Amino acid sequence: MKNISFTLLLSILFSSSFAQHPLDSLQQNKIPVRVGLVLSGGGAKGFAHIGVLKVLEEANVKIDFIGGTSMGAIVGGLYASGYNATQIDSIFKTTNFDAIIQDQIPRTSKNYYIKRNDERYALTLPVDNFRIGVPTAFSKGLYVYNLMSKLLHSALDINDFSQLPIPFLCIATDIETGEEVLLKKGYLPQAISASAAFPSLFAPVEIEGRLLVDGGVKNNYPIEEVLKMGANYIIGVDVQDGLKTRENLTGATKILVQVTNLSISDGMTKKREDTDIYIKPDIKDYGVVSFAEGSHIIEKGAEAAREVLDQLKKVGTPGYINKGKKEISNELTVNSIQINSLENYTRSYVLGKIGIKDQETITYRQLRSGVDNLAASRDFSTISYTIDHDKECGETINFRLTENPIKTYFKVAAHYDGLYKTSVLANLTRKKFLFKNDVISLDAIVGDNIRYNFDYYIDNGFHFSFGVKSNFNTFSRNVGTDFSEGKLLELLGVNSINLNFTDFSNAVYLQTIFAHKFVLGLGVELKHLKIKSETLSNDSPDFDNSTYVSAFGYLKYDSYDNKFFPKKGWYASGDFQYYHSSTDFSKNFHPFSIAKADAGYAYSFTRNLSANFQTEAGFKIGADSVPYFDFILGGYGFEPLNNIRPFYGFDFLSLSGDSYIKSTLTLDYSFFRRHHLNFSTNLASIGDGLFESPDWPSAHKYFGYAVGYGLETMLGPIEIKYSWSPELAKGFTFVALGYRF
Repeated sequence: MKNISFTLLLSILFSSSFAQHPLDSLQQNKIPVRVGLVLSGGGAKGFAHIGVLKVLEEANVKIDFIGGTSMGAIVGGLYASGYNATQIDSIFKTTNFDAIIQDQIPRTSKNYYIKRNDERYALTLPVDNFRIGVPTAFSKGLYVYNLMSKLLHSALDINDFSQLPIPFLCIATDIETGEEVLLKKGYLPQAISASAAFPSLFAPVEIEGRLLVDGGVKNNYPIEEVLKMGANYIIGVDVQDGLKTRENLTGATKILVQVTNLSISDGMTKKREDTDIYIKPDIKDYGVVSFAEGSHIIEKGAEAAREVLDQLKKVGTPGYINKGKKEISNELTVNSIQINSLENYTRSYVLGKIGIKDQETITYRQLRSGVDNLAASRDFSTISYTIDHDKECGETINFRLTENPIKTYFKVAAHYDGLYKTSVLANLTRKKFLFKNDVISLDAIVGDNIRYNFDYYIDNGFHFSFGVKSNFNTFSRNVGTDFSEGKLLELLGVNSINLNFTDFSNAVYLQTIFAHKFVLGLGVELKHLKIKSETLSNDSPDFDNSTYVSAFGYLKYDSYDNKFFPKKGWYASGDFQYYHSSTDFSKNFHPFSIAKADAGYAYSFTRNLSANFQTEAGFKIGADSVPYFDFILGGYGFEPLNNIRPFYGFDFLSLSGDSYIKSTLTLDYSFFRRHHLNFSTNLASIGDGLFESPDWPSAHKYFGYAVGYGLETMLGPIEIKYSWSPELAKGFTFVALGYRF
């Protein structure tokens, strides 16, 4: 009986001890509490992790281990590397998440050639075996990769994530095998990027020969892995979606998330039971791409954590404060740049795109710009790099590039303006056509005016590159200039004449990049110019029908953040062209030169209000025997051709002269997303021999003003401007739709 009673007593005591809260049990048995933090994935919903971390710090909770997936890996990796919650909050609030989703490459990171192409075509599609395809992912994920590389600079020499200030791991998925991949060693920014590579939205990340995507596909709540690290007390934050009904499965993103959740929903019941403090923020009203609602989601995370604040305080360590990082490094002392062997592209080509050389001190901004340049070229399907840190020698940047098997692209665009009228462009671009580093491109433009552009370019980066181009442009319009200082209009007794303008130009040129930003080029051109008017008699309708031979040189710089609605940056351009000879249709040709320059500066007063100041000038040197290269001002919204330039207040091609100077100031107010209201004023002096007189600054000036609305779209800008001049009795409405070409 005594034995039975003793056994019963032991059973009761054991059961009582077993029923204790895990924390009480650990403390009673004097076992150190090792807190593991589990952060799930959930896209923008993962902002809630930041709010939870803030409350954990309020409760003095010291985290001993962190495991995360996807956005949980991003937040958890930053926290593990030494950032505190306030610092992470600041980072996320200053991050452009639109750029993350769109893989937006800043315009300032693109060279001149890439800028020109990207601001001409609305849609680019790969062509393989004569079949037009679609991109494998919306984004290469480079924005995340570059950001993580900068923020985790202090962890460059840590390859074992257990050696971080807080031991860390994250989860990815092998897209080929479907296997879960545990990432706890390697290059930390790369591991985090792989864990966050949401399928179809971001391209897979290659690590040790495996193509990895979002770990949420297999394990979105890595509690078992954190327990194996040594944690004996788990705080878990779950921001993943539950399964949706068919009524709520609207849109591709929601369906993709549902597919991901199908594989992980069954295991969450046990994982919740194994979590000592389970935090589930109320974020059902937000989606995985609700980045604009980040502040609200952070607060939702904090609210959920405060509901269990008493439990958290019990886990807290009295006096513990996470002070975070003292300083975020922004510089790299580049000892060397290593590039894996490439079949079709030379080292000089890659270095020219990156814009970085050995033995150079750079910022992470410069590194990001170089990576963006590589991405913009579309020469590489995957781009990754690691940085090896040496305290004595500096950093070695190891680039691993996978050449894009797609060499051919089909591009389209559409445009309307008052000069060329309606135009539709179809382009075919082929890379590696004859040599390494080359590209051949043909624009076929149909509409009211048939045109074409042909380019062949061998890009040698910092070394001189070689190009051949051919362009055919034509338009027909009633204009107020007649290349005779108005004498012909006066003779005919009309205010305007019909002008048929045709330009057929062919050029070969050399071009190089220096000081990372400037483009220097020189070449020779063969140009056929035909200008005629149906207003004139049939006996002699032609103004000109000559072929001109010239040599040219140019210097360009452009750091505008946006070509059409710049908020910051500046640009400068200088051109000089010497016309040596001509077939001389008018029997009056003498050699002459054209010099022109323009510059601009954009500045933002506030986030929404900016100003853009531009000035330009040009003049002819030599005999005034060919008026058809005069500067002609008027109109808006067209791609400038030769010396035909826009000018508010006057209709297209209204003012002419062999020299001019012009200035423009535009105030732009952006509102909502990509909407713009603007006001512009410009003034110009134009005429023959304008700068030959010492009193040219007081010469007659033309004034013009414009108010307008603009919208940035995937097809290019949509602009409507009402323009007027105090010198004219009427105003003009200019409409420009789409990218200009």
